[in-house]
Amino acid sequence: MTHEEYQGVLLIGDPHVEGRVPGFRKDDYPRVVLEKLKWCLQTAQEQKLLPVILGDLFHVPRDNQNWLLCELLTLFDTPVYGIYGNHDCRENQLNEHDTLSILIQAGRYRLLSSETPWRGTMAGRSVLVGGTSWGQKLPKANAFEKEAESPLVVWVTHHDILVPGYEEQGHLRPYEIEGVAYVVNGHIHRQLEDVQKGQTTWVTPGNIIRRSRSDATRAHVPSVLKLEVSAAGWQRSKLVIPHESFEDIFHPEVQDETEEGLPSAFISGLAELQSRRTDTGAGLKLFLEKNLPQFETTVATEIQKLADEVSSHDE
Repeated sequence: MTHEEYQGVLLIGDPHVEGRVPGFRKDDYPRVVLEKLKWCLQTAQEQKLLPVILGDLFHVPRDNQNWLLCELLTLFDTPVYGIYGNHDCRENQLNEHDTLSILIQAGRYRLLSSETPWRGTMAGRSVLVGGTSWGQKLPKANAFEKEAESPLVVWVTHHDILVPGYEEQGHLRPYEIEGVAYVVNGHIHRQLEDVQKGQTTWVTPGNIIRRSRSDATRAHVPSVLKLEVSAAGWQRSKLVIPHESFEDIFHPEVQDETEEGLPSAFISGLAELQSRRTDTGAGLKLFLEKNLPQFETTVATEIQKLADEVSSHDE
């Protein structure tokens, strides 16, 4: 598809492609996440949208299975654009040892940055799509005030942005970037409220796949953000990705009771460990979270260190 044929941008949040089944999911996660990516790219092609990934294409940065990489090389036969996230790089910056670098070197994943934005024409209007990967500096407030053509600008990021619902982890405060209509942030896996700063809207669309069993995941609807060029600028909408119900993809939490009829963290944790032997050791992680506080700090620390050694690739 030529630049002139694009009508907008499709923003795809944090796929977290992985060859193992994470958490307490009971389906074929590797195949499911690839199917969701395929749906996104087919939708982008059908609706003439530029596909852009918001980082964390991979869940682990290295040692991904060859079959998984081959599937992505085939899936990205038409190159996709995007940034890298914290899960894509082991050393806080992408290098040649990280799997994503293979897709970039093959020309199948085109990295967006301040120096290498996508520039073109969509629906007859000049458009710029730029990006800031994990650990990199965001554009300055006046970064685009000298743009000669005054393009419509979308910027994608992968950072701990301070937005409503993410106050404890967030530390980068949204600000107005002159000339930028939308800053779309990955990294945060659930959809959160917009933050408006002058002419710039900071959007947290959430990711396309549900990895962990939690109340937040139960409420999350896998979707993508569509920004289509219109006479007034950008027209925004959300496209829901086909998905199964929470109950169909996650094992139910095991509950047990003590003789007094009260749930026992120790008993329910053991029951979870026994019945849910997950690839990523999520049962062990949950068991430790519930039971380590009862031990002295030094003992709890040693137990946790041993567990970390056993499951070094856990979420």
